[in-house]
Amino acid sequence: MRQKKLFGTDGIRGVANEYPMTAEMAVAIGQALVSVFKGGKDRIRVVVGKDTRVSGYMFETALAAGICSLGGRVLLAGTLPTPGIAYMTVSMRAEAGAVISASHNPYEDNGIKFFGGDGFKLPDEVENLIESLIEDPSRLPEKVKGAEIGRAERIEDAVGRYCVALKSLFPRDLSLDWTKIVVDCANGAAYKVAPMVFEELGAKVIRMGVEPNGTNINDQCGALYPEAMARKVVEEGAHLGVALDGDGDRAILVDEKGGIVDGDGILAICAKYMLDRGKLRGGGVVGTVMTNLGLERYLQSLGLRLVRTDVGDRYVVEAMRAMGMNLGGEQSGHIVFLDDSTTGDGILSCLKVLEIMARTGKSLSEFGKEFQRYPQLVVSKKVTRKVPFDSLRNFSIAMRASEEALRGKGRVHIRYSGTSCAIRLMLEGEDESELRRLAHEMVCAIQKDGILGE
Repeated sequence: MRQKKLFGTDGIRGVANEYPMTAEMAVAIGQALVSVFKGGKDRIRVVVGKDTRVSGYMFETALAAGICSLGGRVLLAGTLPTPGIAYMTVSMRAEAGAVISASHNPYEDNGIKFFGGDGFKLPDEVENLIESLIEDPSRLPEKVKGAEIGRAERIEDAVGRYCVALKSLFPRDLSLDWTKIVVDCANGAAYKVAPMVFEELGAKVIRMGVEPNGTNINDQCGALYPEAMARKVVEEGAHLGVALDGDGDRAILVDEKGGIVDGDGILAICAKYMLDRGKLRGGGVVGTVMTNLGLERYLQSLGLRLVRTDVGDRYVVEAMRAMGMNLGGEQSGHIVFLDDSTTGDGILSCLKVLEIMARTGKSLSEFGKEFQRYPQLVVSKKVTRKVPFDSLRNFSIAMRASEEALRGKGRVHIRYSGTSCAIRLMLEGEDESELRRLAHEMVCAIQKDGILGE
């Protein structure tokens, strides 16, 4: 398979108005998308949504122009979480969906990611085909003219449709009239729909991060910065807090005492509940290389296995489908309930935990004791370029030393970020001070190899 140049872990991403995230590229992407999905059809329809970044208007227009130039029809959903676009793509019987978002990245960045008509993210081979058409536009069909030019239409009630869909996934015999919830929407795509869902199910909602201005998305709020939300939960005496990211596909929860419950914690709670009720399929859960070792040990104690994939909810979903599993996710808060959704959905994750709390009568802090978490240290450093790890002499030596030091009592994982020019080091073990020492030695080795950025 050819090496992808544009697509990363989750679509195409970069600084807005710098390659590859330019308006010209968005036009080309739209044209390639039509070419790939049109097949023998006279005309295809593409649902297009976005988060709240100021550059979203530019890319929405450019992407629509590219699609229309080859005769495609654009259905503009406006500001809507990523899983909402997946839902709308299926609901509208569209051939594809596109989300203009850089997820948890700062507002200066933006990106474009895609769904097929089935609501699932595109496999590598389709992304490769889109890339090849962008690189060689001579392979694209001729631009259409006259009445054949496509048109863009706005779906006026997209938020309402998605809200109804989410509420339908919460049991009809339950309500949330017993709960007070702090909801931090990161000034992102879920700022309308998330409070609406919880309130219409009966909860009293304390809103945070619901005043987007184009430049404050993910700015010291949301899933990457849940601390302020945690303080608010305690201050308000709330039962639970949920912090979403910029495009609403991940959630970090906070219990009534202010304790953080990340994706691993959510998986532990849901796996046990679904297992006890005979609803967990495939004999286990899908996680990633970042999933805490403590969760793996806990699942083993329940007779379940943990299947690890590369980082990225797309890879989690692919493994779930291949292995017949219906629960999976990432430590970062992407949780996939495959019986109900085709991708990670932060609002749905919170609803599932609230359902469990209502059925069992337990507080979220009581579930927080489900498994013993191993100390885990994650270090992210900018690099000047991404080169094969085995070509970094000093780093390779430090890596082998770390693996030997943690053999049998922990693990080391290294990777380049799929969304930025950075290296990610993850060390996990019993002694946090040892992890810090080993991480420091590895970072020093990267510096000696000359690729450490500023």
